[in-house]
Amino acid sequence: MNTIESLEEFYQHKLNWVPGNIHKEIGHFNVFRLEPFVGSNAKPIPYSRRDYFKISLIRGNNKVHYADKVVEIKERALLFANPQVPYNWEEIDKVQSGYFCVFTGSFFHQFGNLNDYVLFQPNGTPVFELPENQAEEIGVIFERMFDEINSDYIHKYDILRTLVFELIHKAMKLYPSNNLNTKEADASHRITTVFMELLERQFPIDDTRQRLSLRTPAAFADQLAIHVNHLNRALKKTTQKSTSKIIQERILQEAKILLKHSAWNISEIAYALGFNEATHFNKFFKQQLSLTPSSFRNV
Repeated sequence: MNTIESLEEFYQHKLNWVPGNIHKEIGHFNVFRLEPFVGSNAKPIPYSRRDYFKISLIRGNNKVHYADKVVEIKERALLFANPQVPYNWEEIDKVQSGYFCVFTGSFFHQFGNLNDYVLFQPNGTPVFELPENQAEEIGVIFERMFDEINSDYIHKYDILRTLVFELIHKAMKLYPSNNLNTKEADASHRITTVFMELLERQFPIDDTRQRLSLRTPAAFADQLAIHVNHLNRALKKTTQKSTSKIIQERILQEAKILLKHSAWNISEIAYALGFNEATHFNKFFKQQLSLTPSSFRNV
């Protein structure tokens, strides 16, 4: 598994320089045109997690490798990436164009939690194919970002936050309506939000000495100081899934990532995911996918 790429490493790898104030900022934001980073002279993009968020408008035929999924972009698409999920993308066409912006969660430290948006959640939809008219609208937003970041306006970063939110909400409108949470934030939704935060806080796993500690409904209920039946009812109401199912799906997703993109052996992966024996992990994995971990790794 590649280590998490920091913003400093992004700048050093892509541009051979690092902004001098990057450690002094409360939050960081920057915007780029895609063309200098693609084509025959482009440096390879490693499959890894980043410690920053990224939104890209990509024009050209590509494949996006995102967690355990592969999504093909045929002509043009809007792509959302977050620190929780590893990704990269490979060019199929050599002619590529577009834009991307990078920013940290702390750039929005007084404006909400980006992880609350389904676009930035591990099981969310990260790629949106766009018709030409929508791609042009998105391109205008990125051009406005360039205008603002190059201006001397003292409040330009407030405008840039607004433009990022505009991109987010344009994509949210494209998201399947039955996947969006439009209900009021009642008790069940608050419990679900805190549960998901606790679950995701345990990831990514990128060290063999790291070990999943919360992996049963009872363990999460204890952390939340509620009865496990209360937790189960809340999650069932808001997600239509049981607590066990949600935990299993997230463990399985991380297992797939580690099997495909790390050199760890099966025992190391099993231990990191909280299994006392590799045989228990093998049984769990085969129940979920009808494949052994070794078979999945070699596919």
